[in-house]
Amino acid sequence: MKVVLLRHTQDPDRVCAAAASSCYSANGASDLHQDLSDKKVRRLLEHTVGRGHHSVVEHAVFTFSLEGVSRTLTHQLVRHRIASYSQQSQRYVRFDAATYVTPPEVEDSPEAKRVFDRTIEEAWQAYRELVEAGITEEDARFVLPNAATTNITITMNARELLHFFRLRCCLRAQWEIRRAALKMLEECRRVAPVIFENAGRPCVSGPCPDDDSDCPLFPGPYGLLEETRKDTPK
Repeated sequence: MKVVLLRHTQDPDRVCAAAASSCYSANGASDLHQDLSDKKVRRLLEHTVGRGHHSVVEHAVFTFSLEGVSRTLTHQLVRHRIASYSQQSQRYVRFDAATYVTPPEVEDSPEAKRVFDRTIEEAWQAYRELVEAGITEEDARFVLPNAATTNITITMNARELLHFFRLRCCLRAQWEIRRAALKMLEECRRVAPVIFENAGRPCVSGPCPDDDSDCPLFPGPYGLLEETRKDTPK
């Protein structure tokens, strides 16, 4: 999986703080933007967002490229409606090589991996035979599995990203979209550290809103993935 932050609003913390400040000032955001100290930016955002006024962070927009992810992931991803998506087309792109995502649980079992890989290869062989027989890519693709890799470009504002991270960084989230969400969150914190300081699964900054009796806090195929261990409560 490759996650790249392609573009984002310049100085997103400051832009959103200026927008918040302009609601209570005779001056416009263009004047306030330059005069805000880093301390003031933090205070404004903590006060405004902390009181539930999340509309001010809608002024910060982030565009990501997710590459080499499965169709299983993107089917979940596009359920987040306040976003823009551009996905690699299986109608117009021919997929001769079998490129796919293997779940960790399958990787850990030699027998399961043998069955998985064999089934994938059979699906791709059927795809190639259909295309060679003159079937269009848009119809031949029907035999390709959810494991097939794809690329997708995503644009979300910070408010929707906060909601996305709250749901998809949770340990209950499906492992692949959780991995993507954590990588996206890392990029967001790099460029907007104040807005995303407390972003992530809700139990990091407060009580779990759900019954956590089945929360996978312990090591397992979908629990503590190596790159997410630092995000786990001690």
